[in-house]
Amino acid sequence: MAEFFDALSEKHTAMIEAQAVFFVATAASDGRVNLSPKGYDAFRVLSPTQVAYLDLGGSGNETHAHVMADQPDKGRITIMFCNFQRPALILRIYGKGRPILPQDEEWEALAANFDLLPGTRQVFVIDVESVQTSCGWGVPFMSLEGERETLQKAHRQSDPAEWEAKMAGRISSIDGLPVRPTDRYIAGDS
Repeated sequence: MAEFFDALSEKHTAMIEAQAVFFVATAASDGRVNLSPKGYDAFRVLSPTQVAYLDLGGSGNETHAHVMADQPDKGRITIMFCNFQRPALILRIYGKGRPILPQDEEWEALAANFDLLPGTRQVFVIDVESVQTSCGWGVPFMSLEGERETLQKAHRQSDPAEWEAKMAGRISSIDGLPVRPTDRYIAGDS
């Protein structure tokens, strides 16, 4: 049976912190729905009503385009966690998101919540509107073998000036929505 909550509880936060993967879904009023899996130690609960996740450069920037699109429901985003161990549980966070880039005033304070990874391009902050839990009985048992290092390795081996030029050229989504690119290469905290 699904249950809804106005904010994240300590139990919800503990479940989130135990997961190695989460999923992000966004959509503009027109165009494609985007659904992306995310890994690494990239998600933080900032408060019962605010969460954030670290985003690395990839092939597109659909989430950024969707949450910034000029539309009546601007910023809508859904984050989903599945417990692949016991107890069975699915947790969804519905909210309004916005990207914070390294050139933004909020960056330093927000980035301090994370170990920055090679290729970090932005942090998405989500103001929680509601939290939903459901049984998760159809989710299989799975165990984590390890993180894929390929994305971080590719960013780590990038020439910073070439990386910045590549990101500067990514100014629209696959549906033509505008994207504000990052202005700097981040090598990571390690």
